[in-house]
Amino acid sequence: MLTQNSDIKLDLQQLDWQKVDHLMPVIIQHYVSGDVLMLGYMNQDALAQTQSSGKVTFYSRTKQRLWTKGETSGNFLNVVSISADCDNDTLLILVNPVGPTCHTGTNSCFANAKSEWGFLFELEQLIAARKNADPKSSYTAKLYHDGTKRIAQKVGEEGVETALAATVHDREELKNESADLVYHLLVLLQDQNLSLQDVIGILKARHK
Repeated sequence: MLTQNSDIKLDLQQLDWQKVDHLMPVIIQHYVSGDVLMLGYMNQDALAQTQSSGKVTFYSRTKQRLWTKGETSGNFLNVVSISADCDNDTLLILVNPVGPTCHTGTNSCFANAKSEWGFLFELEQLIAARKNADPKSSYTAKLYHDGTKRIAQKVGEEGVETALAATVHDREELKNESADLVYHLLVLLQDQNLSLQDVIGILKARHK
């Protein structure tokens, strides 16, 4: 169980450094997709530097020194929040990564461990990448080329078809139409320079 701390200024003294021989395991998780990106270790100096710089800094057990993730590649891990677990001997850091996290070029060092919600984030990134592509290269690029009115029309059509599938209790059709609706909504949001994260922010504010 994790005790969430939205502030990155975690009190170093509350952590059980002796229990972990002064090297705290740190789980790095993508703030938006929820995917686990990597595991590293921090001593007190590494955590202090992470807090002051806002970029994840580890202690390298092989090089015996502090190293900031991205110091050579530019693929920094920008800190959103730092949390300690209930035993104060493990940290969870939520980040907005710049570029791929793994040295192999993948977004996560656990490349095969993808969450269902993480796929939705990847889909949104793919849709965003098609905004300026050749309209002949994909259906998404063609939608952008056709303009906002056409994209909005498709959202309306898919919304109606989703509702109709529900009224006749056709579960398979409802799933298919819902998928079409979500996809076209993501395209529309990107067309308006918005993202699903903006929508989630509204839902979270209403939930309070």
